[in-house]
Amino acid sequence: MRIKFYFFILVLFLLGLGGALIYLAGKMQTTHLYVVEGIIVFILLYLAVFYRKIVKPMSTIGSGMELLREQDFSSRLSRVGQYEADRIVNVFNRMMEQLKNERLRMREQNHFLDLLIQASPMGVVIMTLDGEVSQLNPMAVKMLGVRLEEAQNRKLDKIDSPLAEELASIPKETTSVVRLNDANIYKCTHSSFIDRGFKHPFFLIERMTDEVMKAEKRAYEKVIRMIAHEVNNTTAGITSTLDTVEQALSTEENMEDICEVMRVCTERCFSMSRFITRFADVVKIPEPTVAQVQLNELVSMCKRFMEGMCNDRNIILRLECDPEVGQVRLDASLFEQVLVNIIKNAAESIESAGEAAGKQGEITVRTTAPALIEIVDNGPGISKETEAKLFSPFFSTKPNGQGIGLVFIREVLSRHGCAFSLRTYNDGLTRFRILFN
Repeated sequence: MRIKFYFFILVLFLLGLGGALIYLAGKMQTTHLYVVEGIIVFILLYLAVFYRKIVKPMSTIGSGMELLREQDFSSRLSRVGQYEADRIVNVFNRMMEQLKNERLRMREQNHFLDLLIQASPMGVVIMTLDGEVSQLNPMAVKMLGVRLEEAQNRKLDKIDSPLAEELASIPKETTSVVRLNDANIYKCTHSSFIDRGFKHPFFLIERMTDEVMKAEKRAYEKVIRMIAHEVNNTTAGITSTLDTVEQALSTEENMEDICEVMRVCTERCFSMSRFITRFADVVKIPEPTVAQVQLNELVSMCKRFMEGMCNDRNIILRLECDPEVGQVRLDASLFEQVLVNIIKNAAESIESAGEAAGKQGEITVRTTAPALIEIVDNGPGISKETEAKLFSPFFSTKPNGQGIGLVFIREVLSRHGCAFSLRTYNDGLTRFRILFN
């Protein structure tokens, strides 16, 4: 546009000069008149050539710069018939074609990567430079257990999710294995990528629950079977011998004390056998035989069954059923045992607090539509250190606990495809939540 402006100034100047010559031509001789006419013709030819050779090519190149600035890579420049300018036009058109192809390739690649991230079985959490969540894929949203809008544009430690809290504590360029209170195990990697010269942090979350649980199960199945075999064989021989000796000594005089010792030893052997049998029962949990069951009715039966035990321990057992809850496919007998174990654990937790708690023990069994069971107790709660170990085999916080109750619960709920968690919340209440998919 600036070249055109200068060109028009030149045109006006030359036209003014031509007009002045025409005005002066009336006072000139014929020869001078021809010279003036020749000058005017030369000026007109010069202006035409100047426009074709300089102004038009520069205007075309300027239009190309505008296309670049607007990032319009689909348009092309036309040849102007001037050799140097046409060379620039050809180079420009080739450059625009390459830019268009590169942009198309990048868009296709970005679209492919976006689809890949969205469909990935791994959770991906991309952070801003300020440490806030900028993007999550669907698997990350599912793993965090929150809605997308509850996580975006917030720092990890401000998100109400146990996994988010664990992610916030992982140092940069570090991989950590996290075990949560819902028996899930995740391999979490905190890394970064370079974009426009800046490091953008992100997290990769890989669910390892199934693999770890299978490995744990293979390990403790083998150990339990070996121990059960050795203990049962040994106790069977000992009890048989003790029984024979007791019968032989019972006919002798003054042998009552020794016979009583024999009976105590025999009973202790039977107790040992029952103890190891309970471990073996965890290994032999049958596959669930599912059928349509009214969830509220099942919960009501369990509540009635456990009321006596709770009353003996001075614990109030409440039931809150949502009438909108319908039928659920489950194995009634296995699930009853799960609910009984959960209520029993809650009662024992409240009882362990004793008089120090200074409040009435309460357990509430609640159902919520569409299919959620929640067992809430006001016991002493679960520490953060204990939460991660709750569903580990043979781990127990009870002095005489065997650590198989929660393993049984985990196995049954996992076989039913339920999502579950055991956690003490900020209100001081401990909640065991079971969600049917």
